[in-house]
Amino acid sequence: MAVVGPLSRIARIGSTFCRNNSLIFSRSSQRRGIVSCIDPSHGLTDEQKEFQKVAFDFAANEMAPHMADWDQKEIFPVETMRKAAQLGFGGIYVQPDVGGSGLSRLDTSIIFEALSTGCVSTTAYISIHNMCAWMIDTFGNNEQREKFCPDLCSMEKFASYCLTEPGSGSDAASLLTSAQKKGDHYILNGSKAFISGGGDTDVYVVMCRTGVKGPKGISCLVVEKGTPGLSFGKKEKKVGWNSQPTRAVIFEDCEVPVTNRLGEEGQGFNIAMKGLNGGRINIASCSLGAAHASVLLARDHLLVRKQFGEALANNQYLQFKLAEMATKLVASRLLVREAAKALQENHPDAVSLCSMAKLFVTDECFNICNQALQMHGGYGYLKDYAVQQFVRDIRVHQILEGTNEVMRMIISRNLLMES
Repeated sequence: MAVVGPLSRIARIGSTFCRNNSLIFSRSSQRRGIVSCIDPSHGLTDEQKEFQKVAFDFAANEMAPHMADWDQKEIFPVETMRKAAQLGFGGIYVQPDVGGSGLSRLDTSIIFEALSTGCVSTTAYISIHNMCAWMIDTFGNNEQREKFCPDLCSMEKFASYCLTEPGSGSDAASLLTSAQKKGDHYILNGSKAFISGGGDTDVYVVMCRTGVKGPKGISCLVVEKGTPGLSFGKKEKKVGWNSQPTRAVIFEDCEVPVTNRLGEEGQGFNIAMKGLNGGRINIASCSLGAAHASVLLARDHLLVRKQFGEALANNQYLQFKLAEMATKLVASRLLVREAAKALQENHPDAVSLCSMAKLFVTDECFNICNQALQMHGGYGYLKDYAVQQFVRDIRVHQILEGTNEVMRMIISRNLLMES
């Protein structure tokens, strides 16, 4: 199926969605106050603008009104995500023959940025789910793709990525979870930490040790919920990302069919890293959405809040701060989109560019959101104001998908190897 098929489907469903909710993108744009210098549609094709419009409208109608409630009550919004999947957002860069939308990495970034203006936490989980679906689609055989991908793309089932362990975070290649082959099954033992969706999701893409120490001894298994020996830890209490549960995933003599292994033995670490390259673009895109929304919230607050007899917008210091925020937002967006194109094209420097995007964008977008909170004064610290949730939700983006310190290691290693 040609790529234009899914694009047309997203645009068509999105148009119906907009009519049913009495909302068109132009009104959404006006309400969000999108102005020319930070317009996220700048430079996009007409087709990209169409599905960006769909994503912005879905964020405004189906996510933003519930963002605070999902956060405070720690609700995993399953039905809302399934609505997103009906628009093609459950398998954005999965191939169409197994239910995906077949879009590019740049298209994916555009969608995640837009969705994150409605709820960063929920969008971030959707991005992880997409990464898992892509890994199965890319590294699985036809039987595995047909077994898992359609239900993941429709979000009838949800997926979790299982790499981090209590003793191996940044040093992922030292993981200890073991998989001993016994006949036509692997016997899996060990545990994974900080797993998004853990306990509530249905499919676990697990990196485990089937061979020697180091990256070459790691394989990738797909473990299905309900498998004997699979259990979960307590639900973690987090600063942000509260619309998605986080638990330890525990394996105790867990029998997994050999047919659930992605690729060959010893390919797991490579599979995990290839997944994370895209994951870094995705999470940076989620940071962009939060920063974009926060710039607009700050601008609107400066226009209406008065101190010393005049609007804060008349204060030159705050004007300059707002200008810096807008400039860093646009610079961040350009870097993400450049890295996304490089990854799509298998550019030799794609890994470093993805690392640069993740490092720069998650740092700068957190600073933008934090400055927006500061501009709100005491109001910004109240949970009645969305800006504080954007700050809490994107702080973790500097840690996960490879810490920003590890991103610096990857970038510097590339530079020093060239010299």
